[in-house]
Amino acid sequence: MSMSLKARIQEDMKSAMKARDAERLGAIRLLMAAIKQREVDERIELDDAAIVAVIEKMLKQRKDSIEQYEAAQRQDLADKEKAEVVVLSAYMPQRLSQAEIDAAVAKTIAVHGNTPAAMGRIMTDLKAGLAGRADMAEVNRLVKARLG
Repeated sequence: MSMSLKARIQEDMKSAMKARDAERLGAIRLLMAAIKQREVDERIELDDAAIVAVIEKMLKQRKDSIEQYEAAQRQDLADKEKAEVVVLSAYMPQRLSQAEIDAAVAKTIAVHGNTPAAMGRIMTDLKAGLAGRADMAEVNRLVKARLG
């Protein structure tokens, strides 16, 4: 059994402290704060899938900020966000290949039936299996095309 994502993040925070890697430590602290915030708000212990969702949201925010900073010619601020993206991205699950995504879509459609009425059940199953490992908007388009 490998260590949980949260445990891995905590270990990395300790090693960044020891290494006096301020940039990396800052990004990991932001992530830990976001995880704790959700745990307090929802009174739950986040599992790996929920932590991946937190990271995805943080990555999206960083990417939006980078675009805005670059548009405003603030490369210094954009670079800081880019450094955080690198640290955060390391905790994301391995992305699936197009072939793996196609296979998951085909298998799930086979289970639920090739009808538009099954769309909701198909997407619920795929989201559970692919979240963080595939672009869900792209998966949704694939499913619609197959059912269509």
